[in-house]
Amino acid sequence: MSIRAWTLLLAGVNFFHCLSLIAAEPAPVLLGRPLLVSEDFESGGTSHWAPADPQAWRLIEQDGNKVFQQFAQSKVENPVRSPFNRCILKDLTVGDCVLDVKLQSTARDYPHRSLCLFFGFQDPSHMYYVHFGQKTDDHANQIFIVNDEPRKKISTKTTPGTAWDDQWHHARIVRDVASGQIDVYFDDMQTPVMTAVDKTFTWGRVGIGSFDDTGNFDDVLVYGTKVESKP
Repeated sequence: MSIRAWTLLLAGVNFFHCLSLIAAEPAPVLLGRPLLVSEDFESGGTSHWAPADPQAWRLIEQDGNKVFQQFAQSKVENPVRSPFNRCILKDLTVGDCVLDVKLQSTARDYPHRSLCLFFGFQDPSHMYYVHFGQKTDDHANQIFIVNDEPRKKISTKTTPGTAWDDQWHHARIVRDVASGQIDVYFDDMQTPVMTAVDKTFTWGRVGIGSFDDTGNFDDVLVYGTKVESKP
């Protein structure tokens, strides 16, 4: 049994919930890429995360489980139009990667209710991100690039919208640098809900957050190829 499962069991958390955590241990390899980061926030530390505004993020406990919560609007000024509520994983730069995250929207229900995942992040003016928006338009529910100008959609495929509710969901981004392929999954890990092809950024960091909403994040997994020296 994992350390996390034992800890929760000793704390009195439901035995069957603890058993479910054993099956949930991350695979050492996913889609041919090795596991680089496994973050379930149970250690209580977030020093390896870099929020754009630390005052907008906190650890909370939910049903005996620690999750990272983005609970307030970040007070930042982005150099160009892009999401405000970024929280980037420090000290890991990747090329090819799989970013796998559990996420829960805590925002009110409206057409742009959304959460975001970031990859290829080099600085606040250079990044990719996925916007999981309730209703699709040119600025919502798309894959975007920020390249020294306001965010621009690059999706070649998307859906009518992300059907947000108050439950937890499972999202995944698969990035292949050589081909430029970007595949995005939501709950169904077999069929991508969004795709794009872009080779602008071949390396960068990954992250979680939202444009201007709120949400909870847990079980962040990063698979891929480390980039030790940037081109």
